[in-house]
Formats: sequence, structure tokens, C-alpha cells
Amino acid sequence: MVKVGVLGLQGAVREHIRAIEASGAEAIVVKKTEQLADLDGLILPGGESTTMRRLIDKYEFMEPLLQFAKDGKPMFGTCAGLILLAKNIAGYSEPHLGVMDITVERNSFGRQRESFEASLHIKDVAEDFVGVFIRAPHIVDVGSDVEVLSTHNERIVAARQGQFLGCSFHPELTNDARLTKYFVQMVEESTAKAV
Repeated sequence: MVKVGVLGLQGAVREHIRAIEASGAEAIVVKKTEQLADLDGLILPGGESTTMRRLIDKYEFMEPLLQFAKDGKPMFGTCAGLILLAKNIAGYSEPHLGVMDITVERNSFGRQRESFEASLHIKDVAEDFVGVFIRAPHIVDVGSDVEVLSTHNERIVAARQGQFLGCSFHPELTNDARLTKYFVQMVEESTAKAV
């Protein structure tokens, strides 16, 4: 059974833990950098990306997270987590982790009160996945080796690049674990290759 961590500094951590367990993997809340060494994959949850970055810096997670990515281990960023993965953030000069060749725009679907749900077609995952959008970013641009998995109103809301998966919405806030299961399969394939 693969071990998938959820960065537990801020955001919808418990909900992700439930979705990982529903996908047949062992779920671990990550509060210390040394926990990363035991993991096969990691989810960067939603929350507030600026606050998350402050906490990543405060608890010295930046280098260990970059090393985790360098080691080829899968990472899945949802909402604010997507912003953390992106190489470019519209209107900002510096990325956070900058490991995924995408440009994102923060809060591009409006404020908290403009939150909404939409039925999404996600390639290789579902024809009818309910995406929960809360102050969501969207992917403005993708590099040549990034695969677009889903769009909403012509905006890219889910994409994959090798070991990295990102989405604008909150898959953990529904009872549908199919996208998390897709990530768990990425982790299983990655660990099988590493053996």
C-alpha cells in the first residue's frame, strides 16, 4: 500500500485524508519535514497560498519539498496547492515551488461569495466530476509537455505534467474520490518504476 501525505500546515487536510483512504492508500498528515522521506506521494491542499508560503518558510519546508519533487515523487496541488506548484504566477515576479510548467492566475473565478460548483469532464478520470470552486485560480498557460485534463468555460482547471497533477477546484470537498484515486494510481505507478 502506498503512503500519501497531505501537507498539514493549513487548508482542507482532513477531507484529503478521507479521500486518500477511500482510494486505497495510507494517508499521513505531514507537519514535520522529516515525514517526507517516508512518503510515496504528497498532496498540497487548498487554503490561502500566501499564508501557506509563510508557513512553508517558517517551518523550513521549501528545500525538502523541492527535493521531494527532484526525487521524482508525485505531487498533487489543489486550489492554493496548484499555485504553489506553478512556475509562473500572473502579476508576481517569483513562484513558490515552481516545479510545474504552468502559469496560474490567482482568484480568477471571483471572491468567496462567488464560489460555485460545476460539472467537469476530466480526461481519464470522469465525464461528470463535480468541481467545487472557492476563490479558485485557473491555469492561464501551459508548457509543451503539460497535458490539459479539464476546462471550464474555456479556462484550464486541471492539468498534469509527468509526476505533477494540479487542479483549480477542491476535489476533497465532495464524496467523489475519483480524482484522488487517479493521483494514487500515479503514485503506485511511480513506486513500481522506482523498484
